[in-house]
Amino acid sequence: MERSNIYARLEELGVALPNAASPAAAYTMCTQCGQLAYLSGHLAKQGGKVWTGRLGESLSTQAGHAAARAVAIDLLATLHAHINDLNTIKRIVKLTSLVNSASDFTDQHLVTNGASEFFVDVFGESGKHARSAFGVTQLPLNACLEIELIVELA
Repeated sequence: MERSNIYARLEELGVALPNAASPAAAYTMCTQCGQLAYLSGHLAKQGGKVWTGRLGESLSTQAGHAAARAVAIDLLATLHAHINDLNTIKRIVKLTSLVNSASDFTDQHLVTNGASEFFVDVFGESGKHARSAFGVTQLPLNACLEIELIVELA
């Protein structure tokens, strides 16, 4: 079955890609090796600012799920800036999620579903991926979530 145009699908979902993020230090937001694109960790943002807080303390699982979806959109913006055509994405390969978590918070997987479900909504079967979801005690700038991504290009 042929996959639909990714930009048309994003429009159907009501998603407008933001401007791609710039690196904050000595790294790139995306680097390519052969047909694989490796995206640096992207911090969750809300209203253009870092989405701060700790899951299980100041943020609910539902808020974390929304933050993960927002990061997935930012990751696509970075990919678009790097490859100029999201339709050349063959599949989402691996997603790694770092969730700023209270010591007793164990729903990192439910938070991370916000990004995973978004990629499946956009890419269908090609959006299903391997993943890891970790709880961490702190992230840069007190961000609630950071996600990195590996994508295969056609």
